[in-house]
Amino acid sequence: MTPDGKSSVAVYFIMGRSANSRNRVFAEEPDGIRTQAADPARMEDPSLIIYHPVRQMGRGLIVTNGDQTDTILEFLKQGLPMEQALRTREFEPDGPNWTPRISGLLGPNGSYKLSILKAADGTGRRCLRQTFEYPGQPGTGHFLHTYAGDGDPLPSFAGEPEQVAVEGDIDSLASAVWDALDEANRISLFVRFTDLETRDFQQRIVNKYSGKETQA
Repeated sequence: MTPDGKSSVAVYFIMGRSANSRNRVFAEEPDGIRTQAADPARMEDPSLIIYHPVRQMGRGLIVTNGDQTDTILEFLKQGLPMEQALRTREFEPDGPNWTPRISGLLGPNGSYKLSILKAADGTGRRCLRQTFEYPGQPGTGHFLHTYAGDGDPLPSFAGEPEQVAVEGDIDSLASAVWDALDEANRISLFVRFTDLETRDFQQRIVNKYSGKETQA
């Protein structure tokens, strides 16, 4: 939530280590954004890297790192909670890393839920499911990411989401986040501020591949 408590804030970014995962940009959709190939001729495997990271559902906003966005959306349309939707999903089948699926649901009053689905061990046979729920707090947010750091295999994120300060306007926040990301691996960034009273929003998208920023 912004420091004045008037707007909710959503931030999502993608990183890329392989040539295939780096060949992506964020593209605007009527109800959110999707990933697409920056250069379709260089796309090797669209599975796991082409999806809708952000989708609007009524007055709520779904943000995830995979196609579970659509699963959550379908369950919400039926009046069912995000947690129930995610019981039908697991971490990504990309052993030995078993990339966690992370999901967020931003409510109309600024409250939000964050979820992570990750492998219980290196075998990838069991899934741990954790959901964290937060009230909206002016100037405060929480950050959940896939990996705890480098390694082989990559270690999954552990513990509670990290509390972070939300400062400045949308442009200064977008710049601060983008500048904080590893320059070699950062790919795309999405930031949205939504007025809690009017529901009007402004957003920024930064794509490394195109070198362009879009505004709404």
